[in-house]
Amino acid sequence: MSKHVCVIGAGPSGITAAKNLLDEGLRVTVYDYGKEVGGNWVFTEEESHSSVFETTHIISSKTLSQYEDFPMPDAYPDYPGHVQLKQYFQAYANHFGLLPYIQFETLVQHCGRLPDGRWEVTTVQHGREHKAVFDALAVCNGHHWQPRWPKLPGTFTGEYLHSHQVKRFARFKDKRVLVIGGGNSACDVAVESSRVAARVDLSWRRGYWVAPKFLMGKPADVFSHQIDWLPRWLWRRLVHLSLFIRHGRHAQYGLQQPEGPIGSHHPTINEDLFYTIRHGKIHPRVDVDHAAGNTVTFKDGSTGEYDCIVACTGYVIAHPFFEKSLLDYSEGDVPLWLRMLHPSINNLYFIGLFQPLGCIWPGSELQSKIMARELAGKWQRPGNLQQLIEAELRNPDFRQVNTPRHTITVDHHRFRKRLLQQLPRDYVRREPLVAPQPVAAHAH
Repeated sequence: MSKHVCVIGAGPSGITAAKNLLDEGLRVTVYDYGKEVGGNWVFTEEESHSSVFETTHIISSKTLSQYEDFPMPDAYPDYPGHVQLKQYFQAYANHFGLLPYIQFETLVQHCGRLPDGRWEVTTVQHGREHKAVFDALAVCNGHHWQPRWPKLPGTFTGEYLHSHQVKRFARFKDKRVLVIGGGNSACDVAVESSRVAARVDLSWRRGYWVAPKFLMGKPADVFSHQIDWLPRWLWRRLVHLSLFIRHGRHAQYGLQQPEGPIGSHHPTINEDLFYTIRHGKIHPRVDVDHAAGNTVTFKDGSTGEYDCIVACTGYVIAHPFFEKSLLDYSEGDVPLWLRMLHPSINNLYFIGLFQPLGCIWPGSELQSKIMARELAGKWQRPGNLQQLIEAELRNPDFRQVNTPRHTITVDHHRFRKRLLQQLPRDYVRREPLVAPQPVAAHAH
């Protein structure tokens, strides 16, 4: 009898894990806490696993953000919105017949190893607890769902939110808003809230690289990929030059200049930030020193009064269904080879536990193919896994600022090449076996 695999999550990584496991004739059960396929990309008014705003669009272009086995519809724009992405993932699940294998509204409460090495998985569905035993475990629960809160000295008496709690921007109408952070969520929240708020200030602890979505009429990641063959030092110089030509110096906008080269932290992809600042809708600030009542004092001694603060400070990598004594990746390095294989537990796989300078799902798809081939007996992991993990940690794709945000970074193209090295040359299809049905595009 074929092995039975438990897949945790029916988001973009979970569904490609299930699809590729089924392709190899394995038995699959998928547990998902939500009500439908899509993970983070299922917008809901409720505070939940979802972390998309009402206006969210993908920040990597569709060219580099689609499954190898299931291209996005030609009618999709270069940067689809969350409605289109949810439809795309659900079309994928329907096309490959995944829905009968998914149990929705099911919380994975605990995963424990049995003496024989198999996994006992405890779930709760509609208040009823259930236990099942599996030969292997594919963890696809994502890493953008448990908010990381910053330390805010003092006491702020206004509304204090994390970006994870922000769904619609009408909540900021006529309010004085302080946004903390310089990543994609922070800049999106600042830009979108500035359309309705009385005032928006944006606090940066350090300088951030901000890239547009288009360069020379092409999606920025497509443009970057065309020069990716260059030596890294030359590639960086060309990217720096293109950004300087586009934006000038950060000081012209009242922002700190990035201290390291492009890639030293996750770049922020935003077309509107500089435009909005120069139109007086967003006011840059330095790092927060402390709060007292509605007043916030910044490191340079300046102050501001706010009705609400939005902390856009990222997420904690969390796997609450594991005992911390088994593994805990919430702080420090994540010691997994190819960002998926545990050094000593050979029936545990992490799919999508990486942050590319690009898109996660194409990498998740390739990870899933490697996992499925191993479980089907068609691929064997190296015997020196611990040494390979240590080598990966010593030689990251980018030398980044030492923060919790940067423990799982990979370069999209280099990571893809490393994954493809573990697959037969003709294994990855360039065209789907059956052309996918077009998904209706919604304006948003």
